[in-house]
Amino acid sequence: MPARAFILTSLLLISSFSGIMDKYQEQPHLLDRHLEWMMTLLLDIVRDNGSPPPLVHLAFKFLYIITKVRGYKVFLPLFPHEVRDLQPVLDMLVDQNPKDPETWETRYMLLLWLSMICLIPFDLARFDGSISEEGHTRVPTMDRILTVAKCYLVVSDKARDAAAVLVSKFIVRPDVKQKRMADFLDWTLSMISKSSFQSMEGTVVMNGMLQALAQLFKHAKREDCLPYAATVLECLDNCKLSESNQMVLRKLGMKLVQRLGLTFVKPKVAKWRYQRGCRSLAANLQAQGSVVQSQMTTVAANEADDEEEYDIPGEIENVVEQLLVGLKDKDTIVRWSAAKGIGRITGRLPKELADDVIGSLLDCFSFQETDNAWHGGCLALAELGRRGLLLPSRISDVVPVILRALTYDEKRGACSVGSNVRDAACYVCWAFARAYDPAELIPFINQISSALIIAAVFDRDVNCRRAASAAFQENVGRQGTFPHGIDILTAADYFAVGNRVNCYLTISVYIAGFPQYTQPMIDHLVNMKINHWDSVIRELSTKALHNLTPRASEYMANVVLPRLLPLSVGTDLHTRHGAILACAEITHALSITHYFDEKSLEGLKQIHEELRTYEELIPFMFLTVSAGWQWLINDSLRSLTLASTSARQHIKESAVSALAALCNEYYINEKGEDDSTLQDELVTMYVSELQNPEEMVRCGFSRALGALPRFLLKGRLQQILEGLKQVTLIAPENVSFAEARRDALIAIAKVCQTAGVKGEGSQEEYVCKDNVAQIYATLLNAVTDYTTDSRGDVGGWVREAAMRSLMEVTLLLVQNEAELIDVNICKQIMCCVAQQSAEKIDKFRAHAGSVFLTLLHFDHPPIPHIPHREELERVFPRSEKETLNWNAASEAFPRITQLLALPAYQYSVLLGLSVSVGGLTETTLRYSAQSLFDYMKKIQNDSSALEGFCETLLRVFEDNLRNDRVSVPLLTMLDQMLANGCFDIFTVQEKEAELPVVREKRNCLCDLMNVPKPQLVSKVRRLNHYCFREHVLT
Repeated sequence: MPARAFILTSLLLISSFSGIMDKYQEQPHLLDRHLEWMMTLLLDIVRDNGSPPPLVHLAFKFLYIITKVRGYKVFLPLFPHEVRDLQPVLDMLVDQNPKDPETWETRYMLLLWLSMICLIPFDLARFDGSISEEGHTRVPTMDRILTVAKCYLVVSDKARDAAAVLVSKFIVRPDVKQKRMADFLDWTLSMISKSSFQSMEGTVVMNGMLQALAQLFKHAKREDCLPYAATVLECLDNCKLSESNQMVLRKLGMKLVQRLGLTFVKPKVAKWRYQRGCRSLAANLQAQGSVVQSQMTTVAANEADDEEEYDIPGEIENVVEQLLVGLKDKDTIVRWSAAKGIGRITGRLPKELADDVIGSLLDCFSFQETDNAWHGGCLALAELGRRGLLLPSRISDVVPVILRALTYDEKRGACSVGSNVRDAACYVCWAFARAYDPAELIPFINQISSALIIAAVFDRDVNCRRAASAAFQENVGRQGTFPHGIDILTAADYFAVGNRVNCYLTISVYIAGFPQYTQPMIDHLVNMKINHWDSVIRELSTKALHNLTPRASEYMANVVLPRLLPLSVGTDLHTRHGAILACAEITHALSITHYFDEKSLEGLKQIHEELRTYEELIPFMFLTVSAGWQWLINDSLRSLTLASTSARQHIKESAVSALAALCNEYYINEKGEDDSTLQDELVTMYVSELQNPEEMVRCGFSRALGALPRFLLKGRLQQILEGLKQVTLIAPENVSFAEARRDALIAIAKVCQTAGVKGEGSQEEYVCKDNVAQIYATLLNAVTDYTTDSRGDVGGWVREAAMRSLMEVTLLLVQNEAELIDVNICKQIMCCVAQQSAEKIDKFRAHAGSVFLTLLHFDHPPIPHIPHREELERVFPRSEKETLNWNAASEAFPRITQLLALPAYQYSVLLGLSVSVGGLTETTLRYSAQSLFDYMKKIQNDSSALEGFCETLLRVFEDNLRNDRVSVPLLTMLDQMLANGCFDIFTVQEKEAELPVVREKRNCLCDLMNVPKPQLVSKVRRLNHYCFREHVLT
């Protein structure tokens, strides 16, 4: 096979095999039964002397892919390690180029293979034979292997890791350690001393040396390593790896330090360690409401025999100190390595020294320490607990620390840190559940269970909520003492807590039904969450407090609300915001349950006085002095421009809802009458603000007018409608005020719904025959808003609001007095909406389609005068009202183009199609054009339909001659239609028998474009290109 073809085939095979193996990444153990035969097949290729080098390299690439998925530790024992493999593998390794970037997988797998072959139980000197042959000296096999290992310990690719494994297997051989171990350690230490982590080359060398030393001290016997341990530790101290920016070097330093520490102390299991008795899940779950009887904790030996006296080397203090410092490292992987080292070494120390280590570890949990120290400390505590090294006497010191860690959250700039601390704290609780007998944790059960519930339900991060849920589940199963554990787990399992809103608003209410958890949950929300830096959490917390109020009404009214009132006028903005919202939600809930305190009511009334200098806060909604709160609402609407873009909509909606509640509560007397002076002042001020030069002010007061109750509209309806109409009109100075026009249109529909319908009524009080035409004219005019600016098609917001308002007003009229909808108005509505249903932007097309089908299929009662109702119902069956996907061009355009056959809709649909067929979006263009061509083929033999289509096409072009938005895509559409043969019927006629109607339409088109009239119809396509060029040039 040619080299190029082999390379391409190899790349395809590797890609395919990698794709298959990657599917096993999450469950690699499934490969175990297949590993042996796959390795055998691949190594047969390697062993075959006839295999070309590229094929051998390909086999090793496949072996590496398998190793990457399953891990070299599982794969390594499967390598053949026969005596006959030693020389071939070693020769193959010697022949490799360490700097070849294409064959690093080969070198990696050969080094692993050699590390397995090195375990053969024969002295390597036996393989040397005669040292001197034919005048030259052969290098001993031992030296050849050591040379290869040293060579690959200083490379920068993956082969360095395999070389470290080789060293750990090779140096510990009895024959090698006697002759070469000391020299090898001297070499590694000298290489470390000469290198610096400040340079890339030095980093590579130190990485290899540290890996080799860590692996060697891990696998070698203690008595072999002990003579060199102090020297290695001293060299490591001199390197000052803690100052390096290289995470891998710091991690390897931690691994080596803990291995040195294990070398200094005897390899014995501490007799003083805690050993839990019964670990049966079934026994724990049989507790049925009563506390599980304590299984007597067994100790391996009596206290008198517990401590075997032996000397602890002084280096251990240095090792433990370095590991404690490693717990505070900035990288998680280093802290995790240090935590495991703390656990391993503590397990070999006497009880008193181990207790000193735990005491030093608890110092990590001060609020002067960083989140890194807290995280490392939690990991270490979990390791100690899991290994039985944290005695029950220390639980009383550890539990308060873990409870604080479960809620650890520190502000850092615009965000916070601490999610890793909370996650690690959950791991500690999980480890404790498995380590201790239930009787040991009984005094702390309520605290731990409440803290885990709070973390599982109210934590901001999903991984922490799930970790807390898993820890709670482990405790329920292992301990059996958590109150209502099974019931809570059913509602707050791993998947349920994945949705944060569901946790706050639903699961929390269910759990609060158990009295043990109600007050801790409420206290946590008040103390930790309403002042959270994330506004979403603050708002969810206040809604949760609203939902929890019925569970503890008395506690909310007598304790929580008085605590919140001072916070609502405090200096911290986040706390003030959360406290005000919390007061509102709790007050609302208490007003429903009729449990309220007069003193708290007076405190609520004074909040707005403190807010006069904080205009950006969301207005309060309930129970206030009317004048003060009216000022706050008005000021919030006037200050929308000062708020951030993301906050404006929320502030506006809150102010509008507050206005409606305020008016209904305070601006009407017991007889249902309003104050005419107040009405005149309020309405006049709001209408005057509609002409404010600031767009956001117009938006706010437009929506405010739409929220006014009916008694304030009475006698002022026409004034309000006229003011809103002026906002919808486009003038040179407000072309970009699309949001104001949108809100005004929404307000018109709201005002109409509030005022009600009365055909013979006064236009100052009702929607009636005198003002319905004006209302529809305003809404229909807005459907033609195609304003664009730097934000894009902002007119789309206006068109969308106009269509929604048209639908709402029409449904309002048809349900009250349908006779107010005349034939012409209904036709205009349906045609405008049909046009929008044929246009190019998916979102607006979908909205228009939804409105169109709602109007068509409304039955209570049906909307009168809809043109071609029967034909429309055949095109759009009622059964497909909910399933038709208007967002998909492939579904929408085949339906909407059928309306071209209906004279009433032909002009509007063709106008919308022109923009779609002549547009730039590929999907829209393809499906809209194909649908149009399909329709044209159907009418090829119908001269009257074809003539009507041509007339409509010319009329669209004539009406939009100076509108580039329509005329340019229309000419593009016409070009596509000519190219697709849509008008070929005209060209089959003889030249001298040219159709008069075609000539007439052609000449009309040429007159519109101011170009000479062609003599033949067959030149129409050429004329179209000429007309387009002339149009662009002019």
